[in-house]
Amino acid sequence: MDRRIRQLLSSLNVPWKYPEHAGRLTAIRHLLELEPIPGLRFESGKAATREQLGRVHTSSYLTHIFELRGKNAWLDVDTTAVSPGSVDAAEVAAGTAIAAVEAVLEGRTESAFAVVRPPGHHAEPVRARGFCLFNNVAVAAAHAQAAFGCQRVMIVDWDAHHGNGTQDIFYADPDVLFFDIHRASPFYPGSGQLEDIGVGLGEGTTVNVPMPAGAGDQAYLKAFREILVPAADWFQPDLILVSAGFDPHPFDMALNVSFEGFAAMTGILQSLARRHCQGRLVFVLEGGYHLISLSRGVKTVLDVLAGGAIPEPGIIGLSEVEGAADFHRQAFTSE
Repeated sequence: MDRRIRQLLSSLNVPWKYPEHAGRLTAIRHLLELEPIPGLRFESGKAATREQLGRVHTSSYLTHIFELRGKNAWLDVDTTAVSPGSVDAAEVAAGTAIAAVEAVLEGRTESAFAVVRPPGHHAEPVRARGFCLFNNVAVAAAHAQAAFGCQRVMIVDWDAHHGNGTQDIFYADPDVLFFDIHRASPFYPGSGQLEDIGVGLGEGTTVNVPMPAGAGDQAYLKAFREILVPAADWFQPDLILVSAGFDPHPFDMALNVSFEGFAAMTGILQSLARRHCQGRLVFVLEGGYHLISLSRGVKTVLDVLAGGAIPEPGIIGLSEVEGAADFHRQAFTSE
């Protein structure tokens, strides 16, 4: 029934409301123009080739997606749709993730942030899911291995939703360590159980940290310090990639990670990159659909990467309560 409904929607040829839209990138660029970051440099992206996409997606799947170029269509029974420019945009998103990796591995910058859409971490080898057509971060990781000889790549996914596609692609790969902290099932897509640790030679290189609704800075930083840091020290990556979604922010209502929390996590990743892989650190944008928290979150990360101060998050609301107590104290006490 669901598939039939989506077929009917496609045949109507009318626009639909869709949370993953071009305004997401416009909002980010607008904020960066209003509040420039010293030392930040913009570079253009490029479209990924079929060969580059084919390192992580099957040939039949790519053929299917390319046949949708220029069309309106719903894919599968999931949340994924295409409009006439979607396939072109997805090619550029994956290719720009590659370009960010090249900039870092060629030594032109220590770190980079691929500000792209559509996101990618739900895209599996054989199907699109969750707004994602091509798995941008996986394509970038595979390119680092194939074109630059990176032996070990670590992917950190802090999007509120589990990166099911990235996990699927590298689940049996011992040369890719995938760390994913996300809101636990049944939150979409329902994958990423604690016990999912990889298979075969890749057993132990998948690390899932499911979080309850409302989890915030202190829980995230504890997971980073007590799980991610030891895992990275064990794995010794040649490159660190980050699937950076900003839907853990409370404005997106998925979790309770503050801007200071994103900054602190970025600081930990920057420290790990400098310790293990000459600082080589690449962020790739994933989710985040509230334009204020999305744009501010990206800027927060870029501030840290550009050498800004790294705040230590407090418990949300504590400083405000302390300030209010100081303000009101004289009304109720003799101090």
